[in-house]
Amino acid sequence: QVQLVESGGGSVQSGGSLRLSCAASGYTHSTYCMGWFRQAPGKEREGVATINNNDRGIYADSVKGRFTISQDNAKNTLYLQMNDLKPEDTAMYYCAATGPYYPWRCSLELTYSYWGQGTQVTVSS
Repeated sequence: QVQLVESGGGSVQSGGSLRLSCAASGYTHSTYCMGWFRQAPGKEREGVATINNNDRGIYADSVKGRFTISQDNAKNTLYLQMNDLKPEDTAMYYCAATGPYYPWRCSLELTYSYWGQGTQVTVSS
């Protein structure tokens, strides 16, 4: 059974940084696509970042240059380093994984079938 557990959320002031982690179990990380998504109150869920098996990150325009996605296949763990946080980054952040796919073709538009419980990020001005 696939399980995803996020950690690292919290409250910071504008301009601050946080690092999210997602520990995955129940499958071979390197054969799935994994990504970060977020949902703010009253808004639709949006894709934040995903990463290919060559460690190339794909980002939403709103976070480019500020967020960095990375992975440790040996630990089956996905990370999201968030710098220069803004109040509009406030949201519940979710880690998600696809089923078996081509890990060199990851994108935020794929169907992500497995989701973590989320971790809250709050940025105050």
